[in-house]
Amino acid sequence: MKLTVFGATGGIGREVVRQALAAGHEVTAVVRDPARLAVTGDRLEVLRADLADPGALRPAVAGRDAVLSGLGARSRKDAGVAARLTRTVLSALEAEDVRRLLVVSAGPIGPAPEGDGVLDRTVRGLVSAALKDVYADLREMEAELARSATDWTAVRPPRLQDKPVTGSYRTVVGGFPPRGRFIGRADVAHAMLAMIEDGGTVKQGVGVAY
Repeated sequence: MKLTVFGATGGIGREVVRQALAAGHEVTAVVRDPARLAVTGDRLEVLRADLADPGALRPAVAGRDAVLSGLGARSRKDAGVAARLTRTVLSALEAEDVRRLLVVSAGPIGPAPEGDGVLDRTVRGLVSAALKDVYADLREMEAELARSATDWTAVRPPRLQDKPVTGSYRTVVGGFPPRGRFIGRADVAHAMLAMIEDGGTVKQGVGVAY
């Protein structure tokens, strides 16, 4: 497949690029600073682009089978960036009639899993309160997706870890895995790539966790 990756210098985006290349896909990585992308490959094209300009992004998405985005706030002070930049990406996709889009969101954006105990509910509440601006940004991002004409999927992980890819994790379409507290960034990337051709995840939030 021909794939475009936004946020390719982040932890999840970098793994998406690496794993997609290893699987034989052609990858276009859209970055602000190419020097920060420590991934190489014969089927990799690295494009520097202004992520605030839909017109500048159109060549990066034209003719692609799917677009994957790891764009989002890296800290509370960056809240707002996910919705703003995703809005730009959506404009470029719709202009080029590219439909498949997968983005990284967060577990607390979706419904609480059934059967969670007091500890999990308490931790979820504390984390949501501490990161309320970041989560408000992600909710607005998902609202933008829902208003769009794209075949979107919002992948919702819990706390992220730097671990090698295992390919062993749980997914729940429209919900979240019970007691799912952690997942590695590499496995989030693995899940995103696996969902590209999964019609059951289209226009859905998907919880993913160990």
